[in-house]
Amino acid sequence: MSQYASRSPSSSLAEFLAVGVVAEDVPSLFPLLSARPLLAAFVALFRGGDDEVLIRLSVLKGIGTRAESPFWSPRELEEQFVWLDPVKLDTVLKRLREHELLLWDGEQRLYHLAPSGRMALAAIDLMLQFAAEEDAELGFLASQVAAGGAVGRLSADTLRHLLARLAELEAQFAAAVASGSEFRLVAAQARLQSVWKWMEKGTAILASLSEEGFDDATWRLAQEIGSRQSRIMRMTSVFQRELAAIARQRVHLSQGGLSSSDVAAWLKGLELEQVAALADGALRIVPEPVFALQDVMLDIAEAELIDRQHPDRRRSSLPPPAAVATTRELPVEPPPELAALLQALLHLDSAIPVADVVVGGSFRSASYRLSLLPFLGEDKAPSDLAPLAALPVQLLWSAEAAAGELAAVNRAEVAAITPGCIAPLPDLPRNLPG
Repeated sequence: MSQYASRSPSSSLAEFLAVGVVAEDVPSLFPLLSARPLLAAFVALFRGGDDEVLIRLSVLKGIGTRAESPFWSPRELEEQFVWLDPVKLDTVLKRLREHELLLWDGEQRLYHLAPSGRMALAAIDLMLQFAAEEDAELGFLASQVAAGGAVGRLSADTLRHLLARLAELEAQFAAAVASGSEFRLVAAQARLQSVWKWMEKGTAILASLSEEGFDDATWRLAQEIGSRQSRIMRMTSVFQRELAAIARQRVHLSQGGLSSSDVAAWLKGLELEQVAALADGALRIVPEPVFALQDVMLDIAEAELIDRQHPDRRRSSLPPPAAVATTRELPVEPPPELAALLQALLHLDSAIPVADVVVGGSFRSASYRLSLLPFLGEDKAPSDLAPLAALPVQLLWSAEAAAGELAAVNRAEVAAITPGCIAPLPDLPRNLPG
């Protein structure tokens, strides 16, 4: 036996700790020490090179696929893994047996999975199911919360991991909004759409778990998760508003519809060498910048006033303008949701609920229409929203809205909305002749 193998786990672990510290007294180490036999199964599976680990996992997974008859004879294993070298297969089976991932029944001469091996295989299979999913981490954590609640063992650590992931997503979305970049906003909007289904499932899971009750720590975590998810879901309207603002500032380069955004997207698709080739020669003649302090600037100005003749002075000039046709500014088409909202409110003769005006199409369209309602009657509205602000209607929120209550909708991707109505403005009193 080698010197490394003869050392006890506790003695080798003590070498990592500070003087006087006992491993069992460390809160983060104690649960791992208690589960050391189970962790040994994962150590045995994943120790060694990548190829060795893949073969061990493949053999263990193949043995666990036969649920109706979990016992294997050596002959059946050879037939099952005929693609594997017999010597290598014997080595893998021996390692699985030595680390109690696989059990050998000497009386019946049959192999079967050990409890630790089946638990390790189940955990790995669950991770592999989400490996191909977009934003797999969020789905995996939601499944862990659901599984823990189903068996009555909801872990606060799992909720913390879920909360941490939501905090990371919220920070990424906020950074995209703060950047003002159209491309980052579009990418963040697509990312939000991909995680939307997992957040909806997480909300449903937490709602079902709340009926069984939480302890104080878990309840606070669940509340914070719900708050984070609400803020992230509201980012849909934020993205839409920022992209609409960028669209109003977009520069059109020709009458064919080409815009600065199209040029930027085209440049992003080029290789670095192609961009360098485009810039080659474009910046050969540039104005010479002059950087000077105040006293230096004063000396230069005095010299210019005394003697303006400098025959040897270097002069730079800009290249002549390119011969391009003069184009007129193209009108920016408003979003179709704005035109539909104007049409719906133009001939309004009686009060109508906010939900009937806003909801329709998708959640994104409803969010955009709802963000336009505060401009009704606004004196300083943007020019493109001036027709909406000039409509003879008013937005009235109900008393339930002031209390923070929501009215159920349950259609067109909208579950609930703040209750209120849009009503025509009252007629102004006329001055009667005396």
